Amino acid sequence: MKFEKKRAENKPVQTNRGGDEISSLFQPDVLLAEQYIENFRRKTPLEPEKALLLAVLEDGVRCFQDNILPRNKKKQILFEEAEAWLFSDESNEIFSFASICVLLGFDPGYIRRGLRQWQERAVGGTRKKQRGCGSVPQRLVA
Repeated sequence: MKFEKKRAENKPVQTNRGGDEISSLFQPDVLLAEQYIENFRRKTPLEPEKALLLAVLEDGVRCFQDNILPRNKKKQILFEEAEAWLFSDESNEIFSFASICVLLGFDPGYIRRGLRQWQERAVGGTRKKQRGCGSVPQRLVA
């Protein structure tokens, strides 16, 4: 089998400033700084971090709700730590409740009010249940 080179049909080759075809490959692209930065403003790189923040928030709420009526010292400590974290106004640390809410776009006051209302119904429901009526309200899910 013989391989033959195909000859180009006498078409002129377009050339750029360098005078040859290869120099056109190495010409710089004109790109504004905003266009360059826009390439990095995607949702994808931030999603794992947001998932972590949401998991921390969910764990705090779950510890608060699951241990609201502690039956032993361990559950009481978990409840007290979760309550202190949820109702603390400190926002200096990245994993504080207020910081997480701000980063996720949640209103911390709204969540706190909902948790307090849930707590009142849960504690009130247990008292009624001990008397023979009512039920414990369902746990809030983030």
